[in-house]
Amino acid sequence: MQITPTSLAGAALVDLKRLEDERGFFARSFCRQEFADAGLDPLVEQSNVSFNHRSGTLRGFHYQIAPNQEAKLVRCLRGSIYDVIVDLRPDSPTYLQHFGAELNDDNRTALYVPRDFAHAYLTLTDGAEVLYNVSTSYAPGFERGLRWDDPQLGVDWPTAVTTISEKDAAWPLLSEVEVSAR
Repeated sequence: MQITPTSLAGAALVDLKRLEDERGFFARSFCRQEFADAGLDPLVEQSNVSFNHRSGTLRGFHYQIAPNQEAKLVRCLRGSIYDVIVDLRPDSPTYLQHFGAELNDDNRTALYVPRDFAHAYLTLTDGAEVLYNVSTSYAPGFERGLRWDDPQLGVDWPTAVTTISEKDAAWPLLSEVEVSAR
């Protein structure tokens, strides 16, 4: 694997080192020791798959609060997504900054999302399928979210949002969330 830090402290892009031959390729997509050596949380407690029928589907911004914060490793297995994270750690030098990257079945890049980051993605193709490896189990009472179109975040989504759940559309703006609630 090739682990490359992003502009947000603690977040990283994880690319495959492909061993290719006439059959195709083989690559390691996760290694506890390599993650630990790079300062990333190497724990995987749960693995989830998300399938999306249509391009323009938005999921997020989601995060969990203490004591159930979760780190994620997100990879697009089929199609293409624009994946965005927001640093919600008040003591971080990149607090409230965001980072976005296209993840797709061609580049096979994954995005490592540290604990205390909000996460969202927008599908760029029909039939996009996404795999999440997560460091802690989902805890509904600790789930929180932020509005995907919050002007304070200023995310420049690459295409229009055409499908979003009622729950995701109703998340609050940053200005409506107390810092202590993050």
